[in-house]
Amino acid sequence: MNKIKSFALFAVLAISCFAPLVPAFASTIGGIEGNLKAAAETGAGFNAPLDPRVQASLYIRYALQVVGIIFLVLMVYAGFLWMTAGGNEENVDKAKKLIMAAVIGIAIVLAAYSITYFVTYLVVGNKDPFPTDSTTIFK
Repeated sequence: MNKIKSFALFAVLAISCFAPLVPAFASTIGGIEGNLKAAAETGAGFNAPLDPRVQASLYIRYALQVVGIIFLVLMVYAGFLWMTAGGNEENVDKAKKLIMAAVIGIAIVLAAYSITYFVTYLVVGNKDPFPTDSTTIFK
């Protein structure tokens, strides 16, 4: 019986928390047509297509961000292994190898990025070979 009372109390509290939102949802129903007209007039924001070189540079940046996050996770994991080894030389060696592999991996990725940056600088001939929009790449 106690479980039923607690469930009923939880249900009443949950309903009372979400009840004020119902009028807000209802008020947007009448404004959908106006919102659709405004969106049709302004468009989706896809004014000019990006240059493929700019898109490639953006993908390179995103990939490097992912690699940086993976490097951070590996370093934290290796540090956790090392700190929780408790004198176990096997876990300490595993953590050291993981740290060394992560550092070598990030060094290779940064070297590849440097080469890509330099080659793109030579091809594009711009001060910023990795711009974020297509308007600055041909200045």
